[in-house]
Amino acid sequence: MQIASEKLFRFGNLELLARQVVEGFITGLHKSPFHGFSVEFAEHRLYNKGESTRHIDWKLFARTDKLFIKRYEEETNLRCQILLDASSSMYLPENGDMPNKMEFSVLAAASLMELLRRQRDAVGLQVFTDQLLFGSQVKSSSVHIQSLYRELEKCAQKPSDIRKTELGPVLHEMAERIHRRSLVIIFSDMFYDFGDNGAEKRNALLESLRHLRHAKHEVILFQVSSRQQELDFAFENRPYHFIDAESGREIKVHANEVKEMYRKKIQEYHHALKLECGRLNIDFVDAAVEEGYFKVLSTFMVRRQRMF
Repeated sequence: MQIASEKLFRFGNLELLARQVVEGFITGLHKSPFHGFSVEFAEHRLYNKGESTRHIDWKLFARTDKLFIKRYEEETNLRCQILLDASSSMYLPENGDMPNKMEFSVLAAASLMELLRRQRDAVGLQVFTDQLLFGSQVKSSSVHIQSLYRELEKCAQKPSDIRKTELGPVLHEMAERIHRRSLVIIFSDMFYDFGDNGAEKRNALLESLRHLRHAKHEVILFQVSSRQQELDFAFENRPYHFIDAESGREIKVHANEVKEMYRKKIQEYHHALKLECGRLNIDFVDAAVEEGYFKVLSTFMVRRQRMF
């Protein structure tokens, strides 16, 4: 399900929009390769041979001819931390036909919160740039989730100041702050200043991801992007004046003169990230704003099932 940016956050509140996305996702499951994959997995799990039959749901067996065990609160509750990059580059592209990366991430995060709420899971929100801007506890209460919706709505509003990203140090801090094993979900465009010390920053980022995994956290990294502009560099064959959203540096170029080199560099960067995430058993997901929210929600559900 995709929602145009002119409608996002302007008609109805964020919670209502999140519910619409989740309901659309659930409907889509029945028409997809995920057929038979239920989002209502908070209360039951399949019975395994040799287990006690004490907690089998016989009424469900009568309807489905399958054996399910009733799950209890301590068995099913997941602790989830959502980390949201709020740097200046996340508020691009400025295109009325599609949400920008921040609007997309905010609604995706809110939709995950709606799924977590339905499953009685606990959730926390951390908003960061080159430092932590907002951090919440991990709770499952309705009052808590409502407060997170309000914080996300604030994030959707473009700030007046320039905000830079320092992913490595922030993720190291998160690895230290999150004491209990959790599912850590990161929304970021993964862009930073590729200046003279770009390789050093990339290494710091990879080391911070290793830190999260060393702390026994499960990690999903959603790299949010505009596929058309940022990955494919689909600009017209004419001169452009580009301004870096986080450093303010400016460059005037003809699009076709730099397109091939740009695409090569961005592909090399993404390949290195994916390779390292694969080694660490981190789900690295290309989340293009043009492609909607199904990939975000389905990735979360698959990872959650692996944890139980």
